Amino acid sequence: MDDPKKNFILFEDVLKDLLLWFKNSPGEFLIIGGIAVGLLTRPRTTKDIDVLSLLDESQWENFLKTGRQFGFDARITDALSFARKNRIVLLRHFKSGIDIDISFGQLPFEKESIRRKTFHTLGTLTVPLPTPEDLIIMKMVAHRPQDMIDVETILRAYPKLDRKRIQKWVKDFSEVLENPDILNDLKKMMKAGYG
Repeated sequence: MDDPKKNFILFEDVLKDLLLWFKNSPGEFLIIGGIAVGLLTRPRTTKDIDVLSLLDESQWENFLKTGRQFGFDARITDALSFARKNRIVLLRHFKSGIDIDISFGQLPFEKESIRRKTFHTLGTLTVPLPTPEDLIIMKMVAHRPQDMIDVETILRAYPKLDRKRIQKWVKDFSEVLENPDILNDLKKMMKAGYG
């Protein structure tokens, strides 16, 4: 999937099924990761769909069972036990073969991100997304090479960001994770003129 536009056409079908499932489920959901970056800035190639959810653990089992009706199933054995241990469920969309990773949030930042969500129109779909600021924070915490590219892309696309919010949360995560590079790299990107 090297053509970002073709990639997004394929993902649009998967998002349609995913959003229908979420509409018929308890809890709140937010599309994050590469799809969110592509919708907030410009399409980019990605291989999966990442989701942040606020869904009580007591509802996970039923939520997963319901997912089958909308075309989603676990891609590992004993996905529920894995989810309980790691707070993430690993799924696959039957028709497309696209992987879906749903993280079950519980941190104050995750709850805030869902409360602050924005909506983006993709064809006939209304997709819940994080604000650009919150997506930058998520990407800085993940801190992989592609995440750093994504942060630069978002900073370029949104020159009037709430920099205090970004720096506050990135600083907090940097301290909790005992990884000063998270904050240092953000500062370098901001000084370099990205945002």
